[in-house]
Amino acid sequence: MLRLKRGSGFVLSNKLRPNIIVFFTDQQRYDTTGVHGNPLDLTPNFDLMARAGTHLYNTFTVQPVCGPSRSCVQTGKYATTTGCFRNGIPLPATEKTLGHYFGAAAYETAYIGKWHLADHEIHGAVPQEQRGGYQYWLAANLLEFVSDAYDLRLYDNDNNEVSLPGYRVDAQTDAAIRYLSQKREKPFFLFLSYLEPHHQNHLDDYPPPVGYRSRYTGRYTPPDLAALGGSAQQHLAGYYGMVKRLDEALGRLKDALISTGQLENTIIVYTSDHGCHFKTRNSEYKRSGHEASIRVPTAIQGPGFNGGGCIKELIGLIDLPPTLLDAAGLGVPEHMQGHSLIPLLGSESPAWQEDVLIQISEDHLGRALRTKRWKYGVIAPDRSGWNDPAADEYEEEFLYDLNSDPYELKNLIHSLAHAGICEDLKRRLGRRMVAAGEKAPKIKPARKEKIGEYRVTDEPPYGYRGEDL
Repeated sequence: MLRLKRGSGFVLSNKLRPNIIVFFTDQQRYDTTGVHGNPLDLTPNFDLMARAGTHLYNTFTVQPVCGPSRSCVQTGKYATTTGCFRNGIPLPATEKTLGHYFGAAAYETAYIGKWHLADHEIHGAVPQEQRGGYQYWLAANLLEFVSDAYDLRLYDNDNNEVSLPGYRVDAQTDAAIRYLSQKREKPFFLFLSYLEPHHQNHLDDYPPPVGYRSRYTGRYTPPDLAALGGSAQQHLAGYYGMVKRLDEALGRLKDALISTGQLENTIIVYTSDHGCHFKTRNSEYKRSGHEASIRVPTAIQGPGFNGGGCIKELIGLIDLPPTLLDAAGLGVPEHMQGHSLIPLLGSESPAWQEDVLIQISEDHLGRALRTKRWKYGVIAPDRSGWNDPAADEYEEEFLYDLNSDPYELKNLIHSLAHAGICEDLKRRLGRRMVAAGEKAPKIKPARKEKIGEYRVTDEPPYGYRGEDL
């Protein structure tokens, strides 16, 4: 029997149950948005949504790599709980997703775009049993491997290839608008999963729409990238162009909801699976505990969320599944490890988590704790980030004071003045790991000569490198 957590009673009548759209981008930094200080006006639609709805100002992925993050968002569980701790591990058939939960509650469920939770050898068409219970299907498992910027190929319910014209963001948005424009008797739950602004793997580039790259060349570089370099000067203009087109797609989607009379009864969630550090923290773009990798833009608009203001509590993506179920008036499964955000919308300030746990794999095996002020990270240098989901023993890797060093440029892990802080954070990290279902870890002090040098060099299986994803 499915046991349910106590919900908020947010929606009490089936007739009032809202439609829900998850607008899910891939590898988008939080500071691409105007509400987070980007000066280029890339995201006017997202910014309006954040101001008119509820802006989840401090939102973090709990696993900064594509597949594991998606497993958390679909199930409300940590990647080590489901077993999907790295790319290439399919979501177990026994795991229930948002598609299952909303489908069982008489919602029509749909998935459009990138899935990345099927067997790794599957690039395009996904067998029905690996689709997470979604009823309407127009998707590809590894969208980056079967499509290009102007060549979108998805696969329908019968696993027929569907080639859609236009720039990839536009073509996918067209498909979503066609879906939500259909007449139906039931509310719908649509998970709209874009590839952008993820890099195009075979090019190692960020291809924007034609003409968009030149708009942003040399315009603005975030302070962490300006200080650390990486590939930012090569890639940032294209990346910004991709973000701009995504925001235009958000506007088009809302226009379609207005014209079909559905906007007032539709909850829209905008978020991303992880960020992008542009080869400044390791040899690729994510898989680190730094803000550039883990902090993502997130806002919710619609019934119950309009006028919610700016919430600055620490939110993990793992908290979104219970929030969406709660917002629809459905019970939250007791085994979900995230928590509904609905109580944060009330007039009273409820008790809420003081930190977020980050699990890191592939590039290295690590853990990080993000508090309102501190970022504390540990690493298991003798274990493989590709083969090992967790370790019994870790070493301290970094400590950042986010108040004085928001771009994480000065590692304080060896500062004697901060030894007490490290001890406290070590205990807190251990508690969070145990609460997530991991063993209580042994954490040793950092070895100065090794800081920043640990990198797993084992080649992953299947004939590709981990950084390709």
